[in-house]
Amino acid sequence: MGYGIVVRVWGDYACFTRPEMKVERVSYDIMTPSAARGIIEAIYWKPAITWIIDKIHVLNEIEFTNVRRNEVSKKISTDTVKQLMKKSKGEMFFLDSNDNRNRQQRAGMVLKNVDYVIEAHFDLKDESTEPDNSIEKHYNMILRRLRKGQYYHAPCLGTREFGANVALIEDEPIPKSQLRGKRELGWMLYDMDYSDPQDIQPQFFNAELIDGILDFSRIELVR
Repeated sequence: MGYGIVVRVWGDYACFTRPEMKVERVSYDIMTPSAARGIIEAIYWKPAITWIIDKIHVLNEIEFTNVRRNEVSKKISTDTVKQLMKKSKGEMFFLDSNDNRNRQQRAGMVLKNVDYVIEAHFDLKDESTEPDNSIEKHYNMILRRLRKGQYYHAPCLGTREFGANVALIEDEPIPKSQLRGKRELGWMLYDMDYSDPQDIQPQFFNAELIDGILDFSRIELVR
């Protein structure tokens, strides 16, 4: 097992979209493990390590609210990006000037007033060829970036418009959750299994909160 970190993540709104909802955006009741890993990788990602989420603490009561979000049905093409990379000039953005026909307004059921604590650790990949690839080096780098508030790209709570505040917990105890007892949350997406690139499969688990804590050492993954 690698070195572990504990971070607190909070924000006004969050949306961890259920994949079974095809049109409207409906959030899971809590943060998914893949979203938690995405927040940590936004701060420190290296191909030599793999982040593993151990626990998610849900500090606040679970609250939903309804919003309307503008979305577009088109995206910037890969060819456009390649041309801009070769020419090193131009602008890379999508402008909807076609009478808003590429824009839709969709309803969304999102979380509000979210506050989580993520316990995670990382393992070294055996196939890594990086020089000086030590656990201590990566551990010190993630701690330094968390202490300074640095990141590779802005961490978010499910979608980019819902920014995440992130703080390292070192010497102080983990805050207590407002939730008590056992709470069944149903099936939740764990992650995508890329072990076979020709057959990428989603992994699910039956989420269960105990006193506000989702412990991944107790779960059983299914496809």
